[in-house]
Amino acid sequence: MSASIAKAPWPLARSAQAAVAAAAVVDVYRVVTMRAYHLHPQDTSSSAYATASTVSVYTMTAAVVLFLVWFARCRRNAQLLSPTPLPGTMPWAVASWLVPVVNLWVPRGLVLDVHGASGPGAVKGRDRVLVNVWWAAWVGRAVVVTAGTGLGQGTSLALLLAGETLNLSAGALAVAVIQRVTARQATALETAVAVPGAADLPRPS
Repeated sequence: MSASIAKAPWPLARSAQAAVAAAAVVDVYRVVTMRAYHLHPQDTSSSAYATASTVSVYTMTAAVVLFLVWFARCRRNAQLLSPTPLPGTMPWAVASWLVPVVNLWVPRGLVLDVHGASGPGAVKGRDRVLVNVWWAAWVGRAVVVTAGTGLGQGTSLALLLAGETLNLSAGALAVAVIQRVTARQATALETAVAVPGAADLPRPS
């Protein structure tokens, strides 16, 4: 497949954006139900808590799968558009999101690599800031949730508010990152199509 026939993955992008947004909102519902159950078990049934947790797991799983499929497609397109190979392999680029500890840092660099290779010129400062702020919100949320779990079974209101604020922020920023990367690829691929054969010239070894 060449850049002249590749397409920006807009359907995957829209699906991933919707799933990420839904997962963030559903997690707020899960947390509210969890706190109510632990503080007032006589008013909140265990089945309601279990249902909220189950829906959250399913929604988050769907968001992760759709995001990774989108990311893999974008990375493949970026490799077609880039004159030089991207760091690492495709299996590693996907697996790094799922490996504990590694997924706290490595994927951020992979997103920046894909973003940078998805079009001519360097990634603009605001786009780099967007990725960094998104990643800080995501990691910060993980840290706050971990800390909150050990305090009163996760019922600390301050930590719950902090965690869900970061959760919603990370979700909104992820939607923006998906939009920016996909739009950058769309522009680059349209340019490649406008110059027939240019994308198929041999690359320097």
